[in-house]
Amino acid sequence: MAAHDHRFDPAAAGLCLAFALLVQVGANFANDYYDFAHGADTAARVGPRRAVASGLVPPAAMRRAMAAAFAAAFAAGLGLIHWGGPWMLAVGAASIVSGVAYTGGPWPLGYHGLGDVFVFVFFGLVAVSVTYFVQAGRITGYAVLAGVPMGLLAANILLVNNYRDAETDAAANKLTLVVRFGRRFARAQHAASLGAALAAPFLYAAAGFGAWCLLPLLAAPLAWSHIRRMAAAGAPAEDVALLGDTGRLMAVYAGLFAAGILI
Repeated sequence: MAAHDHRFDPAAAGLCLAFALLVQVGANFANDYYDFAHGADTAARVGPRRAVASGLVPPAAMRRAMAAAFAAAFAAGLGLIHWGGPWMLAVGAASIVSGVAYTGGPWPLGYHGLGDVFVFVFFGLVAVSVTYFVQAGRITGYAVLAGVPMGLLAANILLVNNYRDAETDAAANKLTLVVRFGRRFARAQHAASLGAALAAPFLYAAAGFGAWCLLPLLAAPLAWSHIRRMAAAGAPAEDVALLGDTGRLMAVYAGLFAAGILI
């Protein structure tokens, strides 16, 4: 989007990337630590092993690693003040606090069904629009809108993860949306998010960005296969495979969407 508007700044974009990666690492460390502390990660858990729950990393070491990752993210974010002004402090602090609060703190977001909302906001709207803002010096409606499909696809990664862990989450009183409303609701949410993401490029094509913005539709057959796989999944291993493929679908969509906007 920034390059389309002749505002691409590799230094600012690179710092945004560094901040995002470090926050992601810190959030995963926090989830590993706090899910163990809350009893959500047990021997009954399916999927990739968690470091603390499996005994590979002591809890105190994971807590220190979490703090180090978030401190590094904050340091990277400070560099963005040069482009985005003091508002970057608020954005950075909110991102880090949310990364911890997803599974930590006195009222963990993920344990009260708010994880999907915060993933949509921070991995979609905030990630895309703020990265655009520090380069362009302004926010446009199309920059914000570009964050919508990305946020929906990111939330689907969390959804598939929670779909797999529904039984163990319920036992640990982790009230994700899947636990609260059931698997049928989760499948509908998953399909609706994919449909909305594939519809978004039409708004750009209609607004004059050009037909190349419809490139993400090439991912439609893949999205349809994911809907069918989620409906037919009967074993945890199938959900684990779908989880990885959901992340890959998001990457494919992002690449196609970015290419279409650039062209």
